[in-house]
Order: sequence, then C-alpha cells, then structure tokens
Amino acid sequence: MTTETISTRRTSNLITNFLVRYGVLTMALVLVIAFSILIPGFASLTTATSILQAQAVAALCALGMTLAAVVGDLDLSVGATAGLSVTVAALVMIRFNLTGPTAIVCCLLAGAAVGCLNAVLIVVLKIPDLLATLGVMFTIQGLKKWLVDGQTLTTGMTLPNGEKMPGRFTADFSAIDGSKLFGVPFSVLLLIVIGVLVWVFLERTRYGRLFYAVGGNPVAARLAGARVNRHRFAAYAISGVLASVAGIILASRLRQGDVTAGDSVLLDAVAMTLIGFAVLGARKPNALGTLVGAVFIGVLLYGLTRLGLSYFTQDLIKGLVLLLSLILSFSLARKRVR
Repeated sequence: MTTETISTRRTSNLITNFLVRYGVLTMALVLVIAFSILIPGFASLTTATSILQAQAVAALCALGMTLAAVVGDLDLSVGATAGLSVTVAALVMIRFNLTGPTAIVCCLLAGAAVGCLNAVLIVVLKIPDLLATLGVMFTIQGLKKWLVDGQTLTTGMTLPNGEKMPGRFTADFSAIDGSKLFGVPFSVLLLIVIGVLVWVFLERTRYGRLFYAVGGNPVAARLAGARVNRHRFAAYAISGVLASVAGIILASRLRQGDVTAGDSVLLDAVAMTLIGFAVLGARKPNALGTLVGAVFIGVLLYGLTRLGLSYFTQDLIKGLVLLLSLILSFSLARKRVR
C-alpha cells in the first residue's frame, strides 16, 4: 500500500467521521445562514421562540417516543394521545364547565392510561409494539370522536339535542401557550424544562442507563438483575404522559375541542426522533438529538413557509432531509466502523 493511498484513506475517514458526527448540525447551520440571507429578520430571538413554540407539541411527543425507543420499542400512539387530551380538555371546560387545573389533571390521567394500555398490550400480552401502538392509535382516534359525537366543541355551541355548551376555555388554561415569561412563551419554557429533565434522566441517572441496557440487550439486562418489563412499562407510561402534556399545549393554543387535533403530529415526532440518531454520531435514540431534530425541522418548515413554498413541497423536502440523516447515522457510520 502506497503512502498516497494511505493518505487518501485517512482523508476519506476524516470526512466520513465529520459527516457522521456533525452532518445534521452542519445542515442546520447552512439552513440558518441561507434563510437569514433570503428572509429579512429571520436571524432574531423572535424567530427562534416562534420556531420552538410551533414545534413544542411534536417535540414533546418525540421525547416520549424517544423513551420508548430507548428500551427497544416504538410508540405510534403519541399523536392520537395528544389529540385525546385536546378533546378531554374541551369536554371538561366547555361541556362540564370545570376549571383549568381540573382539565390538566384529567388530560394527564388520560395520557397515563393510554401509556399503561400500551404497556399492558406489549409487555404483558406480548403483542409486537408496532401493531399494539398502531391499534391503540386508531382506537383513540375513534374514541375522541365518539366522545363529542364527531363534532368540534366550541364555546357557546349547541348540540343536535338542543343542549348549549355552558363553559369555555379558562384564562389560566389558555395562558399555557398564550402567555410569556421573561419574553419567552410558557410552552417553550415547558419544552426546555422537560427536555432537560429527560436528558438528565437518560444520561445522568442509573435508571436511564438501565433503560439503555434494556433496549440494547434485554436478555443480558435481565441476567444482570434489571427488571426489564418494569422499565419497558415505565417508558410507555411516561410516553403517554408526555404526549398528554403536548395535547394540553395544543388545546391551550386551539381553545376548542378539534376532533382532528394531533393527527399530523405523529410523522413529525417520528422524524425528530430518527434525526436524533444522527446527531453527534449517536446512532441511538437520545433526548439531545431529538431536541436538535425538533429545532432542525422547525427551522426548515419555518423558512420554507416564509419563502412561500407549498405544503406538499415542504413534505418532500422534509422526507429527503430525514433520509439523508438516516444515511449519515447508519450507512456512513457503518462505513466508518469498517
């Protein structure tokens, strides 16, 4: 082997290593620079908070999905669970005229119930995670429509039986997405706090390491003394709760019980979670990567919208970006290992 060949291989490995570790971050930086040049006022704190606020719902669902992925499973019901929280919040406040805190508690309980249902189907009854969570997703989508007779609940509306809705979304509940603290929307602060907590849990605690051990090799984890089924059960329960928090934010934003709410969240949550695999060459689900994926998709969609691109063009570009991130995460990483 000649010196020139060795030098060429070293250069190739350096480029590959850089793309695997920093490819997604580099693409995000290029997008920010390009949009800053093409769109006046893009590079501002207002834009940053708008992007994070727009992506808060999908990002929280993605964090829940990340926890399920860490233990080796996948939760496809997060979008439907968020939509169920929207319906539950509308029922509690608009139909039954109860308080905002009561609606929050009911939404969290609904999310926890969905998470536990997923866990029972997958952990106890041994149904494959994709099939179980897909079935739960369709069930919840039907349930939330059945609860409101397929109608979007709005303040002051009258049902077909002549009953008029007595309540409305309370001011304290609406403030979850509508108010600001130190100039930052409360929903953005909530996303940041939850994101940091999930990151600390997964990366800095014993239980987080056990989650990764369960997802990496459940047999070895069980032999080492880890309670595999308990950790998988917990991951789904937390995923359901995080999806319900996302639904609370969405309900606060919509201020009505839209029966289609949450239906479009799933694909964005999947994209954020998978893009996270490519951040810093992790090649595994992780909270930091998921948050970076949320920001990356947010920048992309916000910039394309401001440039006037149609929604189907945005979906095409988003899909191509996801494929590129998967190539960086798996194909190039495998080449680097060789």
